[in-house]
Amino acid sequence: MESILTALAPFAKVLFAFVLMLAGMRFKIGLGSSILIGGMVMGVLFGMAPLPILKVSAIALTQEKFHFLIAIVGLILVLSDAMERSGQSKRLMEALSGFLTSPRLRLIFFPALIGLLPMPGGAVFSAPMVKTVSEEMRIRNSDRAVINYWFRHIWELVWPLYPGIILTLALADIQIIDLISYTWPGMPVMLLTGWFFYLRPGVLNADDLSIPNLPVGRSKLAALREGLPLLTAIVGAVGLETGIASFAPTIPFELGVVTALFLAVVCVMVQNTQLGLPFLKDVLMKKSLWSMIFVIVSIFVFKDIMQGAGVVEEMAQAAGGEAALFASAAFLPFLVGLVAGINVAFVGATFPLLLGVLNSLGMQDQTIPYLVLATFAGFTGVMISPIHICFILTCEYFKCDLMRTWRKVVAPCLVFFASGVALFMVYK
Repeated sequence: MESILTALAPFAKVLFAFVLMLAGMRFKIGLGSSILIGGMVMGVLFGMAPLPILKVSAIALTQEKFHFLIAIVGLILVLSDAMERSGQSKRLMEALSGFLTSPRLRLIFFPALIGLLPMPGGAVFSAPMVKTVSEEMRIRNSDRAVINYWFRHIWELVWPLYPGIILTLALADIQIIDLISYTWPGMPVMLLTGWFFYLRPGVLNADDLSIPNLPVGRSKLAALREGLPLLTAIVGAVGLETGIASFAPTIPFELGVVTALFLAVVCVMVQNTQLGLPFLKDVLMKKSLWSMIFVIVSIFVFKDIMQGAGVVEEMAQAAGGEAALFASAAFLPFLVGLVAGINVAFVGATFPLLLGVLNSLGMQDQTIPYLVLATFAGFTGVMISPIHICFILTCEYFKCDLMRTWRKVVAPCLVFFASGVALFMVYK
């Protein structure tokens, strides 16, 4: 009995710290504050004194990867805000609308397009467009809501501008191509699952899908012009990162991402001269920007406290590693994603633990399969979370019952998680 309690003790300490984090998220004290409190409590529970905790925290904020991550996330938020505030995102959609002849494609195109811009609550940005394209269709508002919500998030496991992906790369010290070459099936799975549950004949029939009268502009030049900042960010980031890795491997690959995002911001500012310096001042003063930066600070502090306290080593030694692997690769990412409703939360709170367990067990060669499993598990939690801000805002916009609409999300999420487990088995 005593040996069992001894084996369970490290897990009880970690679970208590995670309960504190989840409670903080639940009671809205802030994601960054919740992770920071959980990390410090974990350090104390594993025997760290206050002074070493403060020292480790200070050192965490001097890391090069921390500084690059701050720059990347900040530039992404500036780019997203600039395209939204200038109306360039709307102009891009108007330029593309004439190319869409299928009613089902029109329903999903604008949420998917907005999904390329990683903005908090972005689904509410595409909701008016879904309403416009479907106003002559015989579709329930709850169906409009789930279509908008689901297809807004199809890119989250493959699109290199999403903070969750960027944070995963920073924590695991891998390149973009090393991750998305394994997580890419998540995107077609999302598409196919969404089509089966929300769009296939029998769910939406041809009689329900009359095509509304929308702007029919088919100017490729206009679409290219309005989409130039996005193209600059994506093509530039992937191209520069690949070039740096191939020809200058001693240079941090994050420098290529920062450069591409900076050029994209310059591009949107040149195209929309009315934004000017007042816009940049407003963006730099936005609470959402500084909240995200504080989250990154908390994550890096949490990661280094966990390493300094020997949390991973104690868990692996007590349970032989198997229980620690299961908890950190599936259960904890799903739980944190469910409670927080945001990718950055489950990546920042659980991936340091997962990577540490893998290293302590000498299983570094299995990093990618376990990252894939953890990513699918965590993202399932995010998508099934009833407090996901995109879900709440979408339901509010379409004036539909939250819980009845939420039930339509559960089955697709379970299918998505099963696909992640299958991928894990293939990669392992």
